[in-house]
Amino acid sequence: MEWNKEVDVVVVGSGAGGMLSALVAAKNRAEVLVVEKDRLWGGTSATSGGGIWIPGSDQARAAGFEDNLDDAFRYVRALSADNVPDENIRAYVDNAAAMLRWVTANTKVVYTAQPYPDYHAENPGGSVTGFRTHLPEMFDGTLLGADLKTQRFPSPAASLFGYLNWTFAETYQLLYRGKGWMTGLMRNMAKYWLDLPLRFTSRKDRRLTLGNALTGGLRHALNQVGVPLWLNTPMKELVTEGGAVVGVVVEKDGKPFRIRARKGVVLAAGGFDKNQQMRDANAPLYNKAQLSGGVTSNTGDAIVAGQAIGAGTMNMHSAWAAPVFYVPGEDRGRLCTIERALPGCIMVNQKGQRYLNEAASYHVVGQQMARREKEFGDASPSWMVFDHRYRHQFPMGPLLPLVPDWMQSGAVRSILKKGRTIGDLARQMGVDPATLETNVARFNQFAAKGEDPDFHRGQAAYDRMYGDYRHQPNPCLRPLTEGPFYALPIYPGDIGTNGGLRTNARAQVVSDAGQPIRGLYAVGNNAASAMGESYPGAGVTIGPAMTFGYIAARDLTGAND
Repeated sequence: MEWNKEVDVVVVGSGAGGMLSALVAAKNRAEVLVVEKDRLWGGTSATSGGGIWIPGSDQARAAGFEDNLDDAFRYVRALSADNVPDENIRAYVDNAAAMLRWVTANTKVVYTAQPYPDYHAENPGGSVTGFRTHLPEMFDGTLLGADLKTQRFPSPAASLFGYLNWTFAETYQLLYRGKGWMTGLMRNMAKYWLDLPLRFTSRKDRRLTLGNALTGGLRHALNQVGVPLWLNTPMKELVTEGGAVVGVVVEKDGKPFRIRARKGVVLAAGGFDKNQQMRDANAPLYNKAQLSGGVTSNTGDAIVAGQAIGAGTMNMHSAWAAPVFYVPGEDRGRLCTIERALPGCIMVNQKGQRYLNEAASYHVVGQQMARREKEFGDASPSWMVFDHRYRHQFPMGPLLPLVPDWMQSGAVRSILKKGRTIGDLARQMGVDPATLETNVARFNQFAAKGEDPDFHRGQAAYDRMYGDYRHQPNPCLRPLTEGPFYALPIYPGDIGTNGGLRTNARAQVVSDAGQPIRGLYAVGNNAASAMGESYPGAGVTIGPAMTFGYIAARDLTGAND
């Protein structure tokens, strides 16, 4: 085959796992090229909160938390799917802190350990006090120069008004309207609108936070070492010789372009979030591509290319489940994280029945909603029901507090239901009024005492973290008593698929016959997750993507340091 270009390493995809793979390989003296299918770079990582779950980190130790890696392994092992090999989980747990140490030393990305409980903190090996989840600090987008304009925007659920970036600390200040909240908001808005001349050419906020901060920092580091990142360059196929992957065929300027990879190819192009055909074939519980929070370019191309050369797959039915709001006209669902745990709301099915602990982790709630829909057909959509006090205090998905109903967007108004009484609201929802009134009355009776004998909302450490700390005895529970009453539809969705190519502890892709395919690696949602069908804590999507990206790059370059 005649090659159009030769490099040592080709990385397919520009999310956090892909960019870190490229950076580690480049730092180990490899010539690297990153190819990205979309016109924007950063992948789903850029739209996310940017959190990573890292047991035993230096940052956690500095915060006074002495972790135990055997505890972390035991915790993940019990939650993960049985078919996930022990050695894959062990590789993640044992290498995660080293990966973060490398990132800290070689980039301007700064992470801090958070007192954020594991999602199943009460399980053996779980951390109730947290400090395994790490969040990125702000990154100065001016360092990216022109590349800032082609960075993917945050998710609408992770930004204000769809353009203003914010940190988690600022989120909480706005959520509870703490001292100085209005001043802080006005200051950040002024910085944004007065950022001239950028405002004339781009909606991007140069003050990068969350997933934009992480991907911005990694892209800056790639630029510093001269690694090119080609946009609008979809991979079409993997090229093999003698059973080994030796390159890729991409589409460049509308034509096939053959790139030889002397050392290897790293697939980091995301899952099949937006491929309806693949969803129908593999993920019956999470089969609506429209509701996925993944980016539109995640169509599983790299997984299909791997299968075409004999790569094995695993857990293709699995996804990072989540309850999502869907606003008509948007290209993805909006993850619902905080709202469900706040006092003054409940979730009911289409019969008006409450059926789960609303404040559990989004993965657990998404799974329960999907299973309920499969069994009874009454949970997609379900309804988030809340009263006027909640409406005034807190956001509910796309519905902002303090903004009158008539000032909300037409798309949001089209899905919002409102009633003077619970019975009136039920009729607007198409729900039996008597059933909804009975369920709300029962919830209210116990919520007044801070109790939930039906689903135990507010008992777990994770539940309470997102509750309103000012409200006692249970920060997650308050009766719905103040009309008018409101409801928004909420769906069982996901923030990405997490089944994919089968890999080993070195991030090598494994064939159907169980043997590593030389020269081929997969990380992130291209690979079947080491978490299996579980979600142990905030950051177990990007944390493993980056850790196995680090492992893959070191393996293919023969790094010893």
